Amino acid sequence: MTAHNEVRSSRHLAGLRNIRRAGRWSVAAFGTAALATATLGSVASASPRPAPANGFSVSASCSAARPGFARCFALLVHGSAHLSLQAAGPSGYHPADLVSAYKLPSTGGSGQTVALVDSYNDPNAETDLAKYRSQFGLPACTTANGCFRKVDQNGGTNYPANNVGWSEEMSLDLDMASAICPSCHILLVEATSSSNKNLGLAVSEAAKLGANAISNSYGGPEDASSAAYYSHAGVAITASTGDSGFKAGAQSPADYGTVIAVGGTTLHRSTGSKRGWSESVWSGAGSGCSKIVAKPTWQKDTGCAKRTIGDVSAVANPNTGVAVYDSFGTAAAGGPWLVFGGTSVSSPLVAAIYALAGNTSTVDTASSLYTSESHLYDVKKGSNGSCGSYLCKATGEYSGPAGNGTPHGIAAF
Repeated sequence: MTAHNEVRSSRHLAGLRNIRRAGRWSVAAFGTAALATATLGSVASASPRPAPANGFSVSASCSAARPGFARCFALLVHGSAHLSLQAAGPSGYHPADLVSAYKLPSTGGSGQTVALVDSYNDPNAETDLAKYRSQFGLPACTTANGCFRKVDQNGGTNYPANNVGWSEEMSLDLDMASAICPSCHILLVEATSSSNKNLGLAVSEAAKLGANAISNSYGGPEDASSAAYYSHAGVAITASTGDSGFKAGAQSPADYGTVIAVGGTTLHRSTGSKRGWSESVWSGAGSGCSKIVAKPTWQKDTGCAKRTIGDVSAVANPNTGVAVYDSFGTAAAGGPWLVFGGTSVSSPLVAAIYALAGNTSTVDTASSLYTSESHLYDVKKGSNGSCGSYLCKATGEYSGPAGNGTPHGIAAF
C-alpha cells in the first residue's frame, strides 16, 4: 500500500476511492453476516451508485491498515435523512437518547479528563465540537475556558497533516465524549501518522497529560510491539474491536490485556419494555481469540487459549447510528451534520462512562467488568459470524462480540 492510501486527501470522494482500492471493504471482506442486520448498502463502493431501497448506504472513513499501522473504525452513513431515528433535529441518536438507553446520571465527571487519540489533524475540531454541544444544550467546552485541549503526540501544537477521514473519526470521538460526560474535560491527542508506534506514543502522552480515560477508535493486525504504550496505572484505556465481524479476528490494540475491548450492538427503542430500549449484537462487531496475547487471569472462558475479544459493548450499528457534526471536507457526504456507526462509536462512549463514574484510579484492566455483570445489560440476541459458540453469538451472558454486556448506569465502571 502506498503513502497515498495512508493519508487521505482533503477531497472526501478521493478518500473513498482509496478504500475501494485497498479492498478491505468489499462485501466479501465485510461478510454477509455483517450485512444481515444492518439493512445497509455495500460499504465497498466508492463511486456513485444507485441508492439502495431504504435510501442510505455506508462507507468507511479510513482505508485498510497494512502491518504496523492502524485504521480508524468510523462508518459514515450516506443518505442519513432516510434513517427514522428522530422526529426532529439532526438524524442519528442524540445525547439524550444515549443517556436514556444506558441509564446514565445527568451529573458527574467534574475534574475528569477524557482523552481521544487519533491520527493526523482536524483543523476544525474545536469549532465543530462547539456546534455539536450548542445544538444539544451542552455546556461550552473550549480552549478558552480550559475544558478542551488539542495537542500533537509530543504534547505540543506542531499538528500533523490534515486528513478528512481521520477528521471524521475525531468529530465522532469528541461528540460521543461530550454526549456521555458533558462535565468532563476533553483532551484530543493527534498522532503524526497512523503507525502503531505513533499512536502508542500519543496514548502515553495522553496519560502523561493527566487523562483519566483514553479512547482509541482504531485498530489493525495483531502487533505486540506497541503494548507497553497502553499500560498506565489508574487510567481506563478503551479500544474498538473492529467492524468486520468475527472473521477478521482479534485486532490490536483491543487485544492487549491492559485495554478494555469495546464491541458493538444494534440499539432500538422498545416502548413495551421496562428499559425502553433493546439491544442485540451488531453483525459487524469484532471478536475473536488473540494469537499473541496471554489470557488474563480475570477471563475464565474456555473457548480461547489466549485473550478473548471483547469485554463490553455499546451501540455501533450504522443503522442505529449517532448524530455527529463535522465540517471539514464533508460537503460531498452531505455534511456538516452526519450519522456515524462502527465500534468507533462505542469506544469513546464507554471511555466517557469510565470518566463519568470517576473511579479510574482503581482501573488497570477490564477485570471489574467480569465481576459486575449485574450492572450491565445482557445482550441475548444476534451474532457476528458463524463459529458455533459464544465467540460470535450472543448468549445472554458473556460473548465475544458483546463482552459482558452493555452499560446499565455507572456501577460497573
